[in-house]
Parts: sequence; structure tokens; C-alpha cells
Amino acid sequence: MKRKWRIVPHDAARVDQLIRGSGLPPVVAQLLVSRGVYDRKAADAFLSTKLTGLRDPQELPGVPEATELVAEAIAAKTPIAIYGDYDCDGMTGTAILYNGLKLLGGNVAYHVPNRLEEGYGLNADAIGKLADRGKKMIISVDCGITSVACAELCKELGVQLIITDHHTIDDSLPDADAIVHPRLPGTHYPFGELCGAGVAFKLAWSLCQKICGSKKVTEPLRRYLMQSLSLAAIGTVADVVPLVDENRILVSHGLRMLGSEPLPGLAELMKITKLDEASTLNTESIAFNLAPRLNASGRLGQAQLGVELLTTTNEERATALAEYIDQLNKNRDSLQRSVTLAAQKQIKENFDAENDPALVLAGVGWHQGVIGVVAGRLSDKYAKPVIILSMDASGKAEAVGSGRVGGTAIDLHAALATCADRLVRFGGHKAAAGLTIDERQIDGFREDFCEAISEQWTAGEIEPEIVIDAEASFGQLNLNTIKQIETLEPFGAGNPRPTLLCQNVTLAEPARRMGSGDRHLTVRLDQGGKTVRGVAFGAGDWCDELNACDGPIQIAYRPVINEFRGFRRVEIHVVDWKPVHVGVTTG
Repeated sequence: MKRKWRIVPHDAARVDQLIRGSGLPPVVAQLLVSRGVYDRKAADAFLSTKLTGLRDPQELPGVPEATELVAEAIAAKTPIAIYGDYDCDGMTGTAILYNGLKLLGGNVAYHVPNRLEEGYGLNADAIGKLADRGKKMIISVDCGITSVACAELCKELGVQLIITDHHTIDDSLPDADAIVHPRLPGTHYPFGELCGAGVAFKLAWSLCQKICGSKKVTEPLRRYLMQSLSLAAIGTVADVVPLVDENRILVSHGLRMLGSEPLPGLAELMKITKLDEASTLNTESIAFNLAPRLNASGRLGQAQLGVELLTTTNEERATALAEYIDQLNKNRDSLQRSVTLAAQKQIKENFDAENDPALVLAGVGWHQGVIGVVAGRLSDKYAKPVIILSMDASGKAEAVGSGRVGGTAIDLHAALATCADRLVRFGGHKAAAGLTIDERQIDGFREDFCEAISEQWTAGEIEPEIVIDAEASFGQLNLNTIKQIETLEPFGAGNPRPTLLCQNVTLAEPARRMGSGDRHLTVRLDQGGKTVRGVAFGAGDWCDELNACDGPIQIAYRPVINEFRGFRRVEIHVVDWKPVHVGVTTG
């Protein structure tokens, strides 16, 4: 499904008003207006990332109750287990609480399930084993909000259960001793988009204040909380929650701490990825370098090592773990390419990628650890929801699946809910979800799911689109302009890096494929005598069509500063392209 290009209308009067009221550069004012920011007060609120902008942790629903229980357990040396999810958000949140409780004197350990053997979230076997080992309190991180049966089991075993989560809430809440969740029913927390690590950070912050008996904590605890911001930032970016409000503050300060005082394991991972040589870090540093490597350990069933990397204080161990996790990421990349190629072959042979409302693909032996990434890549490519199902090679009746919506406004969780009778279980949120299904139900599920998605397309008049902030020629791009644009950082979900439009562009040199498996594209582009290098990630298949295009093109792009060996220059990330004669919508 092709994406429609929509240019945000240029409201000159509002831009001028904002410039006069705030003194902001015109390019920044225009971008703020395109994001619905019209006056100085709103601009100050958007641009400010002061730590004082974080709400008191006691305001987060469930934190007061959880703080009292955990503080009592710390004082009594009660054996505590932090039970985290195996993705990057879960690992960073687990590390935040483990590091904090250990520093506060708690008798604490952590458990992260093996994705391939235990699956997502709390499970009865793991809880039973933890109880057998003498654990009397379990604190979940990034999971548990739908674990009604596991909460009952904890009651039977005499294990206190504290749930910290941010995922979609079912009709029935687990009967836990405390539940920390930004959207807990009956509460009215102003910001419901914290990720699992963000929720864990708030609980850790509250515990530090509780133990100190004041809002101001001791210097060791202050340093711990500041370093924990880097973990919260990684979890926030990796989980693709909106980078607005408190998330914007967490990520902004987390990036600063990552650059100035990283934890030992992160420092070693930054050396491997060359981030230690960068003059500044941004959300792309996390999204393309740190998060994939941490996620790789979870996807390949070794999330425990990811948490150990984030909690170890031994530099030799940190080095060994970082090197091993980097190798896991290379293995993950190879598996991912294999599944992607097989899935694309299936699309070509069996589906109408242009007109089908969604794609449900299934393959025997597709590695469960990479199907979520593949679903994400394909949903971005085809601008529609994609679900990838991994069927067991040994003939087990149940398949495991993962789905993504590709930046569309489709509610994936709602669509799966309409197909619940076809599924063994499912969970997640609007943009991403996981499921388990009896293999005999796959064909029927595909029909029902596509129908549910089709109804959403129609009822909501949803159309995949690329939102363009403004038209800007190559001649307007310089280091100063880009630095002004970057005052809107951190960029990510909810606050994307600005996308601009450039008309009448020609190829200064033929486009060529690059990167492992020729997945990416590089091209030198010219407009009016100004030449700029462009890169299109994951768009290697544009190459032949772009080179064969007869006549000038128009491109949607994001300007960036590329830093290499201390030299900084303006480059562009090409988002999409089309011949000049194809129209662009304004409105």
C-alpha cells in the first residue's frame, strides 16, 4: 500500500506570532507550529527537558503502596526476585530495580524468562521455582498486568506480588499486593505513556526517597538515580513510546548520562559500537546501536546476560559480556535476513501486497526471536499491519506470532481482540503485539484478522501517509540550520525527526546498494547545483527503479549531521521518493 504524502499547511501568521513571542529561529518556530505548538508557554513546555519537569513518583498509580511493601521487605531482608521481560525495555527496567534494591541493602535477585522456552510474562513454572528457592516477594517489570492466574498462584504459595507494567489492561486485574501502572483504572495520572523502564525508575526513585526519609536523597543514591536515567532512556527509545512529556525528559537526561558516566556494561558496548567516539549521542545512537544488541540477547534466549551486562560492576566481565552480546547480534541479524527473505517470497507468491489490508505470514522453523523485527520491517515497507507466525518444526500444534502496524493508525490489539476465539492467547498494545495460535486456526484467523483491519481502514478513514513538515531546498541545508532543528530533540515516536520535501531533484550519480545483503541504498542527489549525499535504510530494492526513472523526482527526506573522524557534514535520510508529476496533498 503506497503512502500518501501530506504537507502540513504553513500557517504564516502563527509562525510569525511564535517568533515574536519567543525569539525562536524561524525554522524552529515553523516546526513547532506544525506540531501544534502555537505560543511561547507551549513552546517552553515542549522544549524544556528539566528534571524538575518529572512528576513526583508518588503520583504514579500504585507507587505509594508498592514503596511501602518493598521498603518493608528490604528492611526485613526478605528474599526478593525482580521478574522482568526479555526485551530491551524489560531488561533495562529489571536492571534499574535490581541495582537500586541492592544498593539499598535488599536481598535481591533477578529472573528474566527464556523467550524460546518460557514465553512472555509471568508463568507458573518460573514462579514455582522462585518460591522453591525461598523468594517471598516477586516484583514484575514490563509484564504481569494480565497475569490473573499467576497472581492467584502467588497467593497460594505465600509470595507477595508487586506488578509494575505499562501494557494494555484487560477487563480483570490480577489480585496482586500492589500494581504500579500509569493507566490503572480509577486513577488519573496525567501521562499514560511511560514504558516499563520508566515505571520501574519511578518506583526506584520513590524507594530512595522512602529510605532517606526525604525528597532529597544521599549522594550515592542520587548518583544511582542519575545513572539509571540512561537505562530508562534506552528502554523508552527501544519500546517506541511517544517521546513527549516525561519520556522526553527521561531520554534527554539519560543520553547525557550515557555520554558522561555510563554503567560499566554500557561503556563496553559503546566501545564496540564506536559510540564512545561520538561528540554527542541521540536517540538514533540507542535505536540503531545499543537497543538491537540488548534485544538480541533476549531474542536468542539469553536475556539474563543482557541484564548481567547492565548490572555488573566488574570491568572484565563487562567486556566479555559486551563482546558476546555483540556476536549474538550478528547471529540475530543473519537469522533475521533469512526469515525476511522467506517471508517476502511468501508475499510475492501468495498475497497481494498492494491491496491486501494486512499480511499474515507463517513459516516452519522461523526463529521466534526475530519474527517481531521482521514484522516491523515488513509493516514499514508495505505500510500495513504484518503478523509473522513461527510454526514448530517438530509438529507442535501451536504457532507463536508477533505483529506490528508499520507506523499506521491501526489498533493492532483491538483487531486481535475481535479474533480472540481463534487464538490461544495474545497481548500487547496498539502498535505491537504477540500471540499464540493453534496452527489449524491460521487460515481462519488470517481471514478474520484482515477483515478486522479492513473495517478499521474504512471506519476510521485511515490511510497510510508520510507527514511532511515543510518544503526545503538543498540550498537551505547547512550545519547551523540542522543544529537549530536539533533543539527539538530527542526525536522518536510522537516527536519524529522533521521530514522535509524537495522538488526537482536529479541523480548526480547512479544510486547503488550498500550494507550487508544490499539492504540499504546510497545516492548523490542534485538540486539547482547543490549536491547532497542521501541514504535510504532498508530500501535497497529502490535502486533499479530509481536509476531507471526518466526525469526529475521529488523526495521526502530528513536532514541529519553525519560525523566521521571529527568532520561534520549535512546528509539526508531519504524517506520516500516519486516522480515530480505525482501530486502531494496539503492539509
